[in-house]
Amino acid sequence: MDPARRRRGARRLWTAFVAALALPLAMLSTTTTPARAAALQCSVDHRANDWGSGFTAELTLTNRGTDPIDGWTLTYAYPGDQRLTNGWNGTWSQSGRQITVVNAAYNGTIAAGAAVSTGAQFTYSGTNAAPTSFSVNGTVCAGAHQPPVTVLTSPAAGAVYTQGDAVPLAATAAAADGATVTKVEFYDDTALLGTDTSAPFTLSASGLAVGAHSLVAKAYDSLGAAGSSPPVGITVASGPAVVAGANQLAVQQGKSGTYQVRLSTQPSAAVTVTTARTGGNTGLAVTGGSSLTFTPSNWNTAQTVTVTADATGTGAATFESTATGHAKATVTVTQIAGGTVYDARFLDLYGKITDPANGYFSPEGIPYHSVETLIVEAPDHGHETTSEAYSYLLWLQAMYGKVTGDWTRFNGAWDLMERYMIPTHADQPTNSFYTAWKPATYAPELDTPAEYPARLDSGVSVGLDPIAAELKSAYGTDDVYGMHWLQDVDNVYGYGNSPGRCEAGPADTGPSSINTFQRGAQESVWETVPQPTCDAFTYGGTNGYLDLFTGDASYAKQWKFTNAPDADARAVQAAYWADVWAGQQGKGAEVSATVGKAAKMGDYLRYSMYDKYFKKIGGCVGPTTCAAGTGKDASHYLMSWYYAWGGATDTSAGWAWRIGSSHAHGGYQNPLAAYALSSYADLRPKSATGQADWAKSLTRQLEFYRWLQSDEGAIAGGATNSWAGRYATPPAGTPTFYGMYYDEQPVYHDPPSNQWFGFQAWSMERVAEYYQQTGNAQAKTVLDKWVDWALAHTTVNPDGSYRIPSTLRWSGRPDTWNASSPGANTGLHVTVADYTDDVGVAAAYARTLTYYADRSGDTGAATTAKALLDGMWTHHQDALGVAVPETRTDYDRFDDTVSVPTGWTGTMPNGDPITSSSTFTSIRSFYESDPNFSKIETYLAGGAAPVFTYHRFWAQADIALAMGSYAELLE
Repeated sequence: MDPARRRRGARRLWTAFVAALALPLAMLSTTTTPARAAALQCSVDHRANDWGSGFTAELTLTNRGTDPIDGWTLTYAYPGDQRLTNGWNGTWSQSGRQITVVNAAYNGTIAAGAAVSTGAQFTYSGTNAAPTSFSVNGTVCAGAHQPPVTVLTSPAAGAVYTQGDAVPLAATAAAADGATVTKVEFYDDTALLGTDTSAPFTLSASGLAVGAHSLVAKAYDSLGAAGSSPPVGITVASGPAVVAGANQLAVQQGKSGTYQVRLSTQPSAAVTVTTARTGGNTGLAVTGGSSLTFTPSNWNTAQTVTVTADATGTGAATFESTATGHAKATVTVTQIAGGTVYDARFLDLYGKITDPANGYFSPEGIPYHSVETLIVEAPDHGHETTSEAYSYLLWLQAMYGKVTGDWTRFNGAWDLMERYMIPTHADQPTNSFYTAWKPATYAPELDTPAEYPARLDSGVSVGLDPIAAELKSAYGTDDVYGMHWLQDVDNVYGYGNSPGRCEAGPADTGPSSINTFQRGAQESVWETVPQPTCDAFTYGGTNGYLDLFTGDASYAKQWKFTNAPDADARAVQAAYWADVWAGQQGKGAEVSATVGKAAKMGDYLRYSMYDKYFKKIGGCVGPTTCAAGTGKDASHYLMSWYYAWGGATDTSAGWAWRIGSSHAHGGYQNPLAAYALSSYADLRPKSATGQADWAKSLTRQLEFYRWLQSDEGAIAGGATNSWAGRYATPPAGTPTFYGMYYDEQPVYHDPPSNQWFGFQAWSMERVAEYYQQTGNAQAKTVLDKWVDWALAHTTVNPDGSYRIPSTLRWSGRPDTWNASSPGANTGLHVTVADYTDDVGVAAAYARTLTYYADRSGDTGAATTAKALLDGMWTHHQDALGVAVPETRTDYDRFDDTVSVPTGWTGTMPNGDPITSSSTFTSIRSFYESDPNFSKIETYLAGGAAPVFTYHRFWAQADIALAMGSYAELLE
């Protein structure tokens, strides 16, 4: 996995808190004595993807020692006639059966506990036996003890039980290396249900609450290793129920489809289940199984319902299976065009995503970041969520409306977002005190977390906010209409900031808005201190969490929110497509109110176009000498990394603030949204200058892509109006874009923000949509070059498996922008450091190719899009969706120290202490009860890097959307 995804959605908030007490930073010094080099220790994991006459081998080399490995040569032998074809991420050679791999220039150093990957393609005949021994630099690598393989064999995925009935849990577990299984624990999500110490491993779980449950079995072996099963989703119903085997079914015109039904619990007498269409498309009808009888002996044996579609028409219908004394089962059946494979795939995956038993959603219907809880990326827990996830939900429901004609779910998704992720008036109660002539008080961004708190400086001039008054005039409110970026959906941390409830505490059952990143470009997710968006000083230290970030004479209780512009723009993008598709169905009126709200969101999204402190754009050096803006001269018209707003919790306190961002990233731009907000009537903003601003932004974004495009075709990092986040002096000769300075890795550096290929795919997908809708020549120029580069670095193997770019490395810089004569950027270069089969990124990439191919007619792009979609569907489906295993070598950072000033003390809501010796885990002790945490403990103790198979909501949505887009445009 590309480590950039760990920070994919990182947002930074440098708020202008008024009133602060600065604590002095301790000046620490350390002394060291020379250390002897430790002996090299290593392990190698070899995985083959075999198609009968050939295979690809993926090898992960892990440094198990305490010193870095500086340059490596890996040697091993195959026992058969395997012959090397080509290799990557190293120089591969073969002599007889001996294979030698020498590191590439970019991956020669392996830090202690870190790993590198390399791979190759081979042919063979006969038996493809795996190698048994590996050496690095002449040292034989010790085999790492593998954790037990654990499978939850009961209950079945999707099973439904009646409240009060016992749920039978059973698991098989097999230990490796001569060890024995000592016990198996059974979990409901992260809550331990019970333990069995002898095979067969079983548990009868009683008292499960009504609703969806994610069950996990975790086995321990006699050598101390532990391994967890994949989760199994079930549902507990309030009473006896009819159970359907699916909630979605696609049926092609003129054909039939089937689904199965049964009962949730044993009846005392025969029960008749009747199935009929209850609404929707009249071209669908039950042609088999309309009346089925279940007895006390066959109640749990599924029987088949057949639905047949007529020869014409499309659209969805609901079918209900009912029985006296039982809750009904409802299945949505959608009639699709004959020969349509990819719409059927969309509906299949949509059904898995929306099945409550699969764990993608909270009880409120909020999409989690991932089904799995133990995941650290930009969110530091799987059951957090982001504005990104909400925007993907909107897009998913828009595509569902296109395929089925049902627009209630799209409207419902916007209502959900408005209720939980867009701050209500109660959340932002003092906006009426905001003064546009002094938006915020300046505080510098500093290089490392250890340099914080950053001192507020009211002596630095700030510019005028030119859009506040027109927004209030247009919408009749002082409130900001935009999403906050991060939410603790299950209130795991315990702040309890559900809408309108400031620090309601651990007992609050609603989702809680939180913040993390706030201390400079070097602050990784592993170094953050989570804090509430509404800080009433209940938790943290004397001043809540405020004095960890900014320093002044005193502090006041306050609320503060941060917006992720790419997510709000994606919400607008989804609304555009909903309006287009609903209009094609003659149902535009059904989404018009929601589309109007998207236009309003886009109006406020213009705050992302401004310098952080509304200073003038261009040549802005020195916080005191850089001129304050007087209006639109403070706008760079690009999509920046964030905008933020906040104020006092005391409604009589009389202050509020707003800031933009000086940093623009290539991966955040969205020309489709800019086009919709400037040129599409239904999404035209109400404000006086909103439409004109977005029209200028559209032009500026397309120029930005052209300026950042490398000689090879990939899009480089971005630009800033505030070098180092404090209007510092950039290096001499730094190229500029309308006066903004080229920044290879804008916003964050750990890891570099420009290295993840996913930003390329996400961003170019938006360009491709804009090109497909308009035929814009500038967009085509960028896409032609980018697609050629991407296709040249994409491999589709004979068995349909694939490899796409993962980590990018950059060198050089672009030419200074000249709008009348753009430079060729012959000095700006990109190389692909490693490759991946990541399904979410592959889906976004396939969508880019799909939209591009539809307009351009490029057959190579169309063929590759199909190959990627077919490959992931063939190789990577599971019960929950589409996913691939990931080796997380970065999880050695669970022990990372969190920078807290010496002398600062406080507590998390659960009582975890916060001190200068705190670590990532010590202020997140809830992780220690996660059933997968033993993988982390084993890894930290020197074991193998843990492997996880994650089901991220955004990735599953992107895969489903890619199937729907391909069906619409190329099938």
